[in-house]
Order: sequence, then structure tokens, then C-alpha cells
Amino acid sequence: MNKIIASIALAASVSVSNIAKADEGMWILTMLDKMNLQTMQEEGCKLTAEEIYSVNKSSLKDAVIIFGNGCTGEIVSDKGLIFTNHHCGYDAIQKLSGIGHNYLKNGYWSKSTEEDLPVDGLTVRFVEKFENYTDSVLSVVKDDMTYEQRTLAIEDKIYEINNRNFKDEFHQSIVVPFYGGNQYFLIEYSVYRDIRLVGTPPESIGKFGHDTDNWMWPRHTGDFSIFRVYADKNGEPAMYSPDNKPLKPKHYLPISIKGTEIGDYAMTIGFPGSTQRYLTSTGIKERMYVENQAMIEPRGIKQDIWQEAMLASEKINIQYAAKYAHSSNYWKNSIGMNQGIEKNNVIEKKEALEKEFQQWAKEDANRRKEYGNVLDQLRENYNNYHPYFEAMEYLYECQLAGPEIFRFAQNAKMLVAALAQNNQGQIESATEALRSAAKSFYDDYNAETDKKVVEALGEYYKKKIKGFQPSYFTIVDKKYKSSFKKFSEDLFKKSIFANEERLMKFLQKPNKKTIEKDMAYIAVNSIMEILQDAYNKGEQYSINIENLNRLFIKGLMEMNKEQLFYSDANFTMRLSYGTVGDYEPSDAVHYKHFTTLKGVMEKEDPDNWEFIVDPKLKNLYKAKDYGRYADKDGTMHVCFTSNNDITGGNSGSPVINGNGELIGLAFDGNWEAMSGDIAFENKLQKCINVDIRYVLFVIDKYAGARNIIEELKIVE
Repeated sequence: MNKIIASIALAASVSVSNIAKADEGMWILTMLDKMNLQTMQEEGCKLTAEEIYSVNKSSLKDAVIIFGNGCTGEIVSDKGLIFTNHHCGYDAIQKLSGIGHNYLKNGYWSKSTEEDLPVDGLTVRFVEKFENYTDSVLSVVKDDMTYEQRTLAIEDKIYEINNRNFKDEFHQSIVVPFYGGNQYFLIEYSVYRDIRLVGTPPESIGKFGHDTDNWMWPRHTGDFSIFRVYADKNGEPAMYSPDNKPLKPKHYLPISIKGTEIGDYAMTIGFPGSTQRYLTSTGIKERMYVENQAMIEPRGIKQDIWQEAMLASEKINIQYAAKYAHSSNYWKNSIGMNQGIEKNNVIEKKEALEKEFQQWAKEDANRRKEYGNVLDQLRENYNNYHPYFEAMEYLYECQLAGPEIFRFAQNAKMLVAALAQNNQGQIESATEALRSAAKSFYDDYNAETDKKVVEALGEYYKKKIKGFQPSYFTIVDKKYKSSFKKFSEDLFKKSIFANEERLMKFLQKPNKKTIEKDMAYIAVNSIMEILQDAYNKGEQYSINIENLNRLFIKGLMEMNKEQLFYSDANFTMRLSYGTVGDYEPSDAVHYKHFTTLKGVMEKEDPDNWEFIVDPKLKNLYKAKDYGRYADKDGTMHVCFTSNNDITGGNSGSPVINGNGELIGLAFDGNWEAMSGDIAFENKLQKCINVDIRYVLFVIDKYAGARNIIEELKIVE
């Protein structure tokens, strides 16, 4: 949960492994030699630990990147070519699109590097080094410290280390906690800031099935897009310049078109975002009934309003495409997670583990002292934290991240402060900052659509949460007779933030009084005030939960000293290994491990925008014109499943065979195991991957982009 205040996330950010299995685990690459390599090699991996991770030599880790701020990508050529998912490149593709050049709808294919399209603000990060800093960080911890003292001492030490290692905007060094704060690692990144779009299929391929098929198997989505990383003349990271050249990487992945069979070795290397595998049963209930539910209902209301507007207008469709995709992805994830937790009896399994832990703690006086009350105290603190956590979650979804106008109005705070001080230099700086923010905001904004969101979510929140109501609700009650519809209409008539022309005119001669009396500014200030109040009242319980979770993990690792433990996902580089395989989701149902282009044609529905099939793709299918990318059975494979461990952030991760060759791009998990972020379901959990042969088929036969194919090292 990265949406409100960072501290909230700590309430439930712990996870370790159960008994280690070949298909479960998000493993730190520097620890493979000690923990996993032998098992990996028994499964079919032919690489050494140094060929996977090395600081001094070229290795697989040098070909895997953080793409943007929430995905993974991989380098696939000696000219810095990047493969990632279509949904990972979606923001960039949307940003470059417009009426007359709608790359979302029609796709884009660069014929040469001169036609690569720069994407403002897009970055990729390479991991340079991953080093254990636990001893250094925890050297400041004393036995007699309170938890608050311990936390402050660690924060100061991390700040010192980060400061000491800071170089510039192109090189990052950050200390990151693992195992719930029981271990710490320093990670060094090189940050490249000149990234350009090379190719993307149209949405009819790249997002085929859209929301209906999201998280589902069988899947028929060609979920890929292609970018390129550029560097200065010395190969170093740089801001965009027409003089920059394609990066010559340390390592890039060869591509295998041999195909996959059941039982074939498969591993992913990527940046999984967040798992909560060792939440206690009480924490799981909070996740289900507060965090997930706060996402499900309000986003459903907002998305229905957005979708109606998007279907009625190509312009609005382009403006809201990326926003809708981001919102709906975790909306559906939350629905599936709640269903999966119930269906797979996750809470009952957690309660059994907690009973075992409690018994173990009671068997020794020292353990009783350190761990004996951990679970009882966790339950007590979760119960006390509940009303504040609930208020914060719903405030965020309904008020801060619901109506777009409220969050944008927050951008005026710096200008108000400058005007209050009557500092001309600060006023000019703040005015320019707001003007710049406005350009980006209004490019992807429709006021009539947002007006309906203000009304609908205002009414919903007022009924849902009885306490913690923003003070602007009093204005709605008194001035507008409790009608959010009337309030919303007046808001968009009068607010300077509802209209770009109105705001730009105001910024020519800004004044403090106008902003402070603006309805949107009043509303967002009252939202932030009540959000802060809920945070302050719940903060101590959140801190207690964080510390108790840390102790719970520490105790579990002590209780099971012979087990291999992997840390929770935290958007750092991890490796998962497993095999290609099928599964049986329910009685009498068997899913094959692959899908074919035939399934695309079977799903086609010309009257449903989610299942449109491009005529050229249909012609290729009818002619069976698959080139060298067809499977040995003559069909065109589209996707396949493996039992690799995957979560958000892994999207775009390379699926690699035992020889270190690319065989697919990971892009999703399966619906039956949506509880996987909380508890890995060994029999059900699958990683859904687009077959690399389908990617190449689309590039080559569909798009005719032979220049891209010729750049790749293809192994037949």
C-alpha cells in the first residue's frame, strides 16, 4: 500500500517463506550460491551463480532493469533495446498519442533509431551492486532502547549511509530493509533518463481482453512493448539529447524460439513490488475488509463513470486510458484476492501457524519473554488501529484519489505560502511550478467526467464513514442542502482549478485570497486535515504493529532454523525459479500450459471493444503464415504458464530458460491464486507469460519491422 502515508504500509509489510519449494520464493541474487543454486541446477539451470549475478563480470543481472517506477524490463540487443510489457509501457504510449497519431489504437513501429520517440520523464535503472549492510545499520541498536529509539537510530544511520554514497541524479545508492527490518542491504543503481519508444502493437493485441481477461487463464494477450535506452557519447547516463547514442549494455539476453514443454526449467529475474506472505490472521482480515474493500467499491463507481465517457469520445479515451488501466488493475486484484483468501482457507492456515508459534514460544523462558505476547499484542493493536486505518483508506480512495480536481488543487499550497510572505522570487517560482503542473494535468483531464466523480464519491463516502468527515461536507449540507450534485455543479462553475484557461488567466496576476476561497482548495485542505487527524490518532498503533511484525518474523526464523527464508517483496531485484506447467483449477477442469492464436479468433467479438481482432492478424491466422515462430505442432503459441513466483512489479520480467535465453515475458498471475500475495498456493499459483515467439511473430509478420528482428540474437 503505497498510497497514503508511508507508515501505513509498515503495518503489514512482512513476509518470509514457508518450506522452500522450487516454485515458491523471491530470492536475493547474491545469496543463490548458499541457498538455491543446487536445487536450481537439479531443475535444469545450467548457469553458475556468477553468470547470474556478478559485480566484476557481465551477468544476467546486467540485462534486467527497473522500467519506469513500477515494472521490469530486459535488454535484448547490443544497442540497448528493451522488451517489457505493453501495460508497463502504457503510460508512455498514451503520453505520445493524440488525435491523428493514436499509438494506443494503431500501434507504432520505428524503422530506425532516428524514428525512436523520446518519452519525457521515463527512466530505467540498472542494478550495479547489492551488498549486505545489516551489521553497519544495526550497529547503532542497543539492548535497552525502546522501539521508537531503535527506529530513530536506524533511520539516522541509513540517512548517513545514503548521504555518504550519494553521487548524482544518475547514480543512486539506497539502504533497504529486508525480513521486516531484521536485515538491511545497500543497492546501487545507474539511472538512465533518455528512453525512447521503438515499437508497440495496437491495443487489440497488446491489451486483448482488457479487464475481462485481466488475471485470467486461458489468456491470449500479446502484452509487450519495445523501448531503447540512450546514453551520452561515453556510454554514461544522461538527460535526453539528440546527440545521445543507443546504449551498449554490459549484457543482453539471447532469444530462444525452440518453444517450451511441460517440465521445462523457467526462471524470472525482476522487481516484485510487495508481498505480505507472513501477515498474521488479524492482519489478513484488515487487508481484506479494509484496504481491499476500500479499493473495490469506490474504484468501481469511479471506473464506471470514466468508462462511459471513454466509450463516447476518442479524445477522452486517450486521456483516461492509462489512468483507467492503473485503477482497474488493482481493483480487480483486490476482488480476486478476497475471493482467493476465502476459497483457499488462508486465514485458517495462518491461525494454525500462529498456534504452533505460540506453543513454541511458551516452551522456553527466554522465548516467552521475547515472543510470548507478540500475537496477542498484534491483535490488540490491529483492533485499536482499525477505525483510523479504515478512515484513511476510504478518504484516500473516495476523496484524495477519487476526484482529480481535489488532488490537483493541492499544487497551489506552495503559491499560497509564497503570496503570504510576499516574496516576489518565491511567487514567480511557485507560479511557474503550478503552470507546469497544470499543463500535464489538463492534457489528460475532462472536467465533465470529474464532476460526476465528485458527486458520486462524495455521496458514497458520507454514507460509508460516519466519523472522520471533511469539514467541506458541512458546506454541502448547509449551502447545498446535502446535495453533492449541486455542490459539484457549483464547484466546476466557479473553481479556478476546473478550467485550464481560467487558471492560466489567474496565474498572470495571482492573489492569495482567491485561492483560499476556491471551493476545490477548501475541499482538499479539509480532506488533508481529517486525513492527518486519522493518521495522528492511529500512528502509535501502526508503529506498534510494525515492531511486533518484526519480532514475529524474527521468531519464525528462530523457530525454523533449518528452513530457507526469503524476504517479502519490496521492489528489489529477485529471482524465482520453477517449471513450465499446466494446472487444474477446480473439479473436472484442466487447463493446458499454453494458448494459441486460434483462441484469439474464438474470443473475437466485433461488438465488444475488449475483443476486437485486427484484420491483418486474422489474415495471417487464416493463411497460417507464422514464419519460423510456429510451434512444432504448426500452431502459433500466444501465452504459457509456469509456476514462478510473481506479484506486481514483476510485470515485464524476462522468463529465462536453463541456458540463460529469453523464452517469454511475465505479465500476470492467475485468478484462482489471487491470494498469492498473502500466501503462495503451490498447487494453483501460476505465472502467465507471453510466449517470446508470439512477440517476434507480431514484430516480424504482423508489423513488418524486420529492422528490430535483425537487431536480436535469436537461437533456433
